[in-house]
Amino acid sequence: MMLFAVFAGLILLLLTGIPIFAALGLTASTILLLVEGDIDGLGDAVYAHLNKPILATIPLFVFMAQVMIRAKVIDDLYTFAHTVIGHIRGGLGVATVLACTIFAAISGSSVATALSIGSSAIPQMKRFGYPERDALGVVAAGGTLGILIPPSGPMILYAIVSEASIGALFLAGIVPGLLLALMFSVWCMIQARARQGIDAPEWAGWARATQALRRSIWALLAPPVVMGGIYFGVFTASEAAAAGSLYALIVAVLVYRNFGFGDLWHCAVQTMRTSMMVFMIIAGAAMFGHAITLIRLPVGVTEAVAGLGLGPIGFLLMVMALIFVLGMFLESIAIILITTPILLPTMMALGIDPIWYGVLLMINLELAMITPPVGMNLFVIKGITDAPLSAIVRGAAPFVVIMIAGLALLIAVPGLATWLPVAAGFGR
Repeated sequence: MMLFAVFAGLILLLLTGIPIFAALGLTASTILLLVEGDIDGLGDAVYAHLNKPILATIPLFVFMAQVMIRAKVIDDLYTFAHTVIGHIRGGLGVATVLACTIFAAISGSSVATALSIGSSAIPQMKRFGYPERDALGVVAAGGTLGILIPPSGPMILYAIVSEASIGALFLAGIVPGLLLALMFSVWCMIQARARQGIDAPEWAGWARATQALRRSIWALLAPPVVMGGIYFGVFTASEAAAAGSLYALIVAVLVYRNFGFGDLWHCAVQTMRTSMMVFMIIAGAAMFGHAITLIRLPVGVTEAVAGLGLGPIGFLLMVMALIFVLGMFLESIAIILITTPILLPTMMALGIDPIWYGVLLMINLELAMITPPVGMNLFVIKGITDAPLSAIVRGAAPFVVIMIAGLALLIAVPGLATWLPVAAGFGR
């Protein structure tokens, strides 16, 4: 009953439209006032959560993506993918997925991925005979890869809340992310063969392909710079974020030569706005976590689940179904901050690897980006195309099924997520 009351109160506050951090803080304050009669412990809880050097990764990765977008380094990604595989039947869809995959490994944002790649990809796909809903759907779904393929903003947030290793989570997301991208690409080719009137442009030739590769090589090298340094132990996750930001600046200033002080100021302002929003949400989550711990809510959930006799797989299936439903109404950050403090003690009691669960959670949050009524990527695509929302939803529907299949595969074969972090020495 207590769990229902807390969830209902928090969701009702969020549905009023107030910011996430305010809803979390108000819920926590109300709980403490009712139980303790004061809110004295909230300040210490917020300080403990924000006083962590690892939080520096958030503004650094945001800044890296802002610089790459502002310098138009990203524009060359789609051109490269289109040039190399656009001539295959369904190749434009595959090129779009490929561009989304690479951009996701730079930006860490699903919305930014859908926005940046969609602006170029959707007109091209429609030009070569793709039905509008197919073009809309592949961009909406491809954009979700920004949540899973590192560096990922939601993944960093989950790591902070769960106190899991960011480096291990980043490595754990690589194989599942590439697997989903492959599944998306196969579907694009199957779908294109089933459609009438889809043309394939002529092969551009090795000369143009080589030229496109040369122009995009700086964008293609960004993920190896970040992830390679973590994998080989050259630097930590925080240092990787700093290295990525420095790399982006060097490319923008010395290679592309289209990045001045005005652009630097713009990127800094955007980074500050995004980062402060996230930090405020973390502060709200700290208050919420402190309050529910005080009323022993996580302990109650653990005891309730134990009473049901569910094993680890049964518990995961129940949680995935819950998060899928929440994803239809809440934003991904809110889902992470609401559910993780409550579910984490139960997961640990059942012996569920928090790294494995984190990857499952990210895939489920990808689903939330393209499931109505509050699928962020659906609204982003509508904003850049002015297409009917119903057409975008129909186009994204097959990818919802594909992601559910990917989620089921990862539950059945946990090693797809865990083998790379173990190989890199995490968890030994």
